[in-house]
Amino acid sequence: MTEESPALYVVPTPLGNLSDMTPRAVEVLRRVAWVACEDTRHSAPLLRHFGVAARLLAAHEHNEEAAAQQVVARLDEGESVALISDAGTPAVSDPGARLVARVRAAGHRIVPLPGPCAAVTALSASGLAEPHFLFYGFLPAKARQREDALRELADLRYALVFYEAPHRIAETVASLLAVFGPGRTLVLARELTKLFETVHACPLGEAPGWLEADANRRRGEFVLIVSGAPPAGDDGEGERVLQLLLDEGLPVKQAAKLAHAITGAAKNALYERALQLRK
Repeated sequence: MTEESPALYVVPTPLGNLSDMTPRAVEVLRRVAWVACEDTRHSAPLLRHFGVAARLLAAHEHNEEAAAQQVVARLDEGESVALISDAGTPAVSDPGARLVARVRAAGHRIVPLPGPCAAVTALSASGLAEPHFLFYGFLPAKARQREDALRELADLRYALVFYEAPHRIAETVASLLAVFGPGRTLVLARELTKLFETVHACPLGEAPGWLEADANRRRGEFVLIVSGAPPAGDDGEGERVLQLLLDEGLPVKQAAKLAHAITGAAKNALYERALQLRK
């Protein structure tokens, strides 16, 4: 961190495990004059833990424009500011993007730090083989709007990444099943980096039952990852047959070969899918 000119530092904070705080993040927070945070009550204990004495200002979704003006004013006076969210990387399905834009428009430096991000953490443990992913974030809260949004994504060949709160997890999984069907893989990642961390992968058709089997499985903040749409020309029959063959205990290579022979779906795609399902 240089002292040459003031800057806005965008600083990720741990998802739950305090050991995930990087040394650079701690250094920056200790040296800035101000920390803009989503919830000052939530962030104050974290900052105390790391010996951060900076003054706090609130920057959340309801006051982001006003907070941006305060940050720009601090920068104009030569004081550096750090931006943090309650957990993870600011401005990723969290407030911060408008504040960053206002600071940039005012001509000040913006310095992003790498660090925790729930979406990337969950993707790394998903086992999904798609070479691309689409990060959507939070779906609409109302069922009709949620399913309309999902229909726009239904044909994409990317892994689809969503965030969801515990009180809506069952409804959202039901919407995923209604729009995408039972065959695509769903990865449910909850309480990442915390004591009760869970990363569970299953066909979408099995997901509601898995959630219902234990009330604890519906607690905590969720990352949901859905495998991409089947290859063009595959109406889902290939994956259905593949799943049946795997359930009968056939090896991955043989199940993919037979599913290809039965349905005509692309053999290489079936093999990759079989590897995902077997995991």
